[in-house]
Amino acid sequence: MKKSWPLYVLCIPAFVFVCIFSYGPMVGLLMAFQDYKPWLGITGSRWIGLDNFERIFQYKEATQAIVNTLIIAVSKIIVGIIVPIVMAILLSEIRNMGIKKSVQTLVYLPHFLSWVTVAGLMIDILGLDGGINHILTQIFGNDPIYFLGDPDLFRFTVVISDVWKSFGFGMIVYLATIAGINPSYYEAAEIDGATRRQQIRYVTLPSMLPMIIVISTLSLGNILDAGFDQVFNLYNPLVYSTGDIIDTYVYRSSLLNGQYGFGTAVGLFKSGISLILIVVSYRLAYKYANYKIF
Repeated sequence: MKKSWPLYVLCIPAFVFVCIFSYGPMVGLLMAFQDYKPWLGITGSRWIGLDNFERIFQYKEATQAIVNTLIIAVSKIIVGIIVPIVMAILLSEIRNMGIKKSVQTLVYLPHFLSWVTVAGLMIDILGLDGGINHILTQIFGNDPIYFLGDPDLFRFTVVISDVWKSFGFGMIVYLATIAGINPSYYEAAEIDGATRRQQIRYVTLPSMLPMIIVISTLSLGNILDAGFDQVFNLYNPLVYSTGDIIDTYVYRSSLLNGQYGFGTAVGLFKSGISLILIVVSYRLAYKYANYKIF
């Protein structure tokens, strides 16, 4: 303790920062149990118990937001796991290092763009006068499609744009896994007459399986996190029926409509379910892939 006191002193600013900006705002969770009025504050507002939580399942918009969140988040998880795996395997088969590094850099770059920037690009590209509609109109001669204003296409657009932005970053983990496979496995398979496709099937994929299990199970913790930044910058009132997720619904109901207590209850409900899912996914990762943090 005496020898390490400088290290403890260095931790004080981080500890104060966490207390002020992480634990301090948690006092606001009390609003979930109140008929909160800003002019009365937390101490003066009326306590209503669990009424705000009961209203979550009484409002059609709230239940629809939960359903939308589950559909979008699960779709993102499934597609977001499959695409990086396929791309990592394909990229590992390229022998020209120049092409390999160029492709890797190109698919990695979108990860550094903010959703505000990406949303601006997508609104221009997918608009009625955008490049995609120009190409489709030239080829098929059909009417322009409003991708971001059609409820049936909005979820698909959200999932594809999320995968485009993030699969390069996720692919690095799988490339590192493939690079760590013992080359003697491939040499033995080649001596046995295995084709390249059979080597991928019987050597590469089984070797990647523990990492796939870890990432898949840990993704369960984000099953109620469909991406506020992305949806908020892309959606509009035309697609609320299929695109409004829990986070954007909390934003609209609490900050725009003044239902602060109800919005806090929805957010707290989501956080509680997410905590349970994170614990379950961590247990599954430990059981099936021997993955543990502590």
